[in-house]
Amino acid sequence: MQIVPFPHPALRFKSVDITRIDDNLRAIVREMFRLMYAAKGIGLAANQVGLPLRLFIVNASGEKEEPDEEVVFINPVIRNRKGHALGEEGCLSLPGMYADVARAEEIVVEAFDLEGQPFRAKVDELAARVIQHEADHLDGVLFIDRLDDVSRAQFAEKLKQMQAGFFEQQTQGAVLNDDELRQQLEQIASTGQAPPPSK
Repeated sequence: MQIVPFPHPALRFKSVDITRIDDNLRAIVREMFRLMYAAKGIGLAANQVGLPLRLFIVNASGEKEEPDEEVVFINPVIRNRKGHALGEEGCLSLPGMYADVARAEEIVVEAFDLEGQPFRAKVDELAARVIQHEADHLDGVLFIDRLDDVSRAQFAEKLKQMQAGFFEQQTQGAVLNDDELRQQLEQIASTGQAPPPSK
């Protein structure tokens, strides 16, 4: 398992609800946290590891040594959005790109935890921003999609380079072609269950 870069098709794939919470899913979550910390992130969506499932993880502290801050969101739904806040965002699938993004200042989110228990939380500030960013991922939306044309234009060359690098990997056979990747995504989405994590 690895964090997939733009323009991997998983990043534009609308995720499906998870149908079963089991040891396999817990193993995937553990590996997602490992990858997130290694990349110095504070949130990671399942799409970003090539899994089209409605799951993301958050540790707003970004510190592996603070496991009490780890939260797992399974089949999350944002119920309420209040206020307006502008803040800088980046993305582990778009390394080196940062821009100010407008988000709701406060949200109410509902989800299930790894034990299958439902929970509801009212959050604001950084945690609210991270949750909205990761929830966007589950719908195939990247933070750059929320920028105006002028702001997005600054990334045009970098995105072009990322596309060229990804296509080069596909040409060399290091990465499956887009059609094969989409078939994999469709297969996983049809079951709502993830395959065992690969190291």
